[in-house]
Amino acid sequence: MKIHWKILVIGKVQGMWFRKSTQQEARKLGLTGTVKNQEDGSVYIEVEGEETAMKEFLAWCSIGSELANVQHLKMTKGEPCDYNSFNIV
Repeated sequence: MKIHWKILVIGKVQGMWFRKSTQQEARKLGLTGTVKNQEDGSVYIEVEGEETAMKEFLAWCSIGSELANVQHLKMTKGEPCDYNSFNIV
């Protein structure tokens, strides 16, 4: 069963290779969706896929890329959008 999450990553995440690392992690896990910077310095992710891969991805998001300093995740479940891949927008 496909799960869809909307995630707002708060902390020092812009300019830290966070979006590219997020894309690489999602693709490695077979997840689809998008990631983009927000004007307030946070990063917004929409991601969907199977529950097991999603759990691993969410654990990664709470730590983030090597240079990032994730302080908090705000998460909301959504309806699957049937993304074809995982892209930076």
